[in-house]
Amino acid sequence: MGEVVKKTGALAAAVVLLGLAGCGIDRTPIPEGIPPGPGTPLPVIDLDAPGRTAFQLRGWADEQSDRLGIPSIALEAYGYAAAVMTRARPGCGIAWTTLAGIASVESKHGTHRGSAVGDDGAVRPPIIGIALDGSPGVALIKDTDGGALDGDPTHDRAVGPLQFIPETWKRWGVDANGDDVVDPHSIDDAALTAARYLCASGGDLTSEHGWQRALLTYNQSHGYLLTVRDRAASYSVGRRV
Repeated sequence: MGEVVKKTGALAAAVVLLGLAGCGIDRTPIPEGIPPGPGTPLPVIDLDAPGRTAFQLRGWADEQSDRLGIPSIALEAYGYAAAVMTRARPGCGIAWTTLAGIASVESKHGTHRGSAVGDDGAVRPPIIGIALDGSPGVALIKDTDGGALDGDPTHDRAVGPLQFIPETWKRWGVDANGDDVVDPHSIDDAALTAARYLCASGGDLTSEHGWQRALLTYNQSHGYLLTVRDRAASYSVGRRV
């Protein structure tokens, strides 16, 4: 979880800026408010192209990958998911920055504990969460899939770069890269599935109420919501977190 920095007035802000001056640190202020900004606009792509359509966003992703600290393949997935939802549910307005904020918290964009996102969008080794066994601070969710997705026949575990529990994945999972496999460990499938789920949960994500409702459905924690908001807002102005 990222730290939420409280603003303490103009004087404190000035001190911070003076301390950063000449250090080569990006001093672009992180916008406040909800929802976070949409970030760098997406180029027009052919959403119906065969294969891994998200590849069309390679140039857009490469231009900002290093600056944001997000793998290009992951950025392509977030951008493609947002573009698909713009056509499928134009009233939703989900931005790629929101998906990036969530993925940053959930799995460091598919790089948690040494995993990496391959050129095909697959995260290897797979990211499997802790057993949801009712331990202190942990929800109790008994197995719903016979361990098929998470390898645990006793309790469910969140899986993939966007950390879906098996039951939710079964309902919302979608093939986004044209390989005819609905795979929670594919950054493409996971990003589009998350976008669909968020749009269905929040409705209009360009509104404060809709965005908050969507995020709290994804994770019922106000602290989580604020962390995602801060990270998405950072990405929206070209800053890494």
